[in-house]
Amino acid sequence: MKRTDRYIQFSLVREMLETPNIIRNFNVSDVQELVDSINQSKRLLLTGEGSSRIFPAHNARYSSLRGGLDVNLVSEGARQAGEYDLSNFTILASSSSGSTSELIWLFNRFKSVDKRNVFGVTANPDALLNEYANKSFLLNTGKEEAISSTKIVAAEALFYQEVLALVQGRSLANKFSRMADALEEALELEIDNSIIEKIAQAKTLYFAGKNDGVAQELALKANEIARKKSNYLEGTYLLHGVEEVMSDKDIIILVNPYASEFKKIKEILVDRIGIEVIVLSDEETMFPTVVARDVGELQSYVYLALGWNILTEVGLSLGIDIDSPERGRRVRNEFVG
Repeated sequence: MKRTDRYIQFSLVREMLETPNIIRNFNVSDVQELVDSINQSKRLLLTGEGSSRIFPAHNARYSSLRGGLDVNLVSEGARQAGEYDLSNFTILASSSSGSTSELIWLFNRFKSVDKRNVFGVTANPDALLNEYANKSFLLNTGKEEAISSTKIVAAEALFYQEVLALVQGRSLANKFSRMADALEEALELEIDNSIIEKIAQAKTLYFAGKNDGVAQELALKANEIARKKSNYLEGTYLLHGVEEVMSDKDIIILVNPYASEFKKIKEILVDRIGIEVIVLSDEETMFPTVVARDVGELQSYVYLALGWNILTEVGLSLGIDIDSPERGRRVRNEFVG
């Protein structure tokens, strides 16, 4: 029996396990109007709230900058985006429910924006977002029952990344199957019990990594799934002062880190403070490492799945009902007209 079969009674686990097939069958169609708008404006705002923005938008920005995309790509929450002059931007907003209050508020402020340049992405065919955008794109993920969003986050991110690849005149579709296989492996991987125990006993989890949305999203998932206090440390921020508040009761989880920083991390954080460091990487490191298969430019999804796996194991080891948070809601801030 597969490891994850033992947890199939949880909606969260079932939805995580649906993600590989969603990716294998992923199809981006009828997006030429959006692609043309981005090519014409050369300015793109990716907006949304919570998980619908963190990984999708930051992953899109990271991959596009690496790929040399000639577009000014901005990621911002809807409330702050409302302070900007967006008259020359293409706006692409993502909301799994399609009824996020902040997005509806922002769309109501687009008096100076040509509505032809306003687009939405949602998993809800009856989304309120459809009434405000020039065009909305429906993700074929099905509804999520779990409070902590997983499969829809991955689909939102893949939609963004494929659209921006199309802007460059290429497609990632021939890479979806291989990435889905690696993601499935990451979800089924047996995690060393010593790693799970260390994370479960930690006071605070620090997720450190590139500004590609993965570590930041996992810091949020640590709150939702493992009910752990967490913080996201961008890039090499963990070496620039935050050590003053760290203790040997904390854990640092490095996601796809810079190996050039390992020696300094060991010297300052491990040797001086006694803090534990765990690494998610595509190769073994000097620290305890959970290794994922390398799939190139779609690797971030595999690290995300590996993090889901680990945090689910931590939550269950602590006796948490991962489907029933005490305070969480499926739609965090729903618009009420």
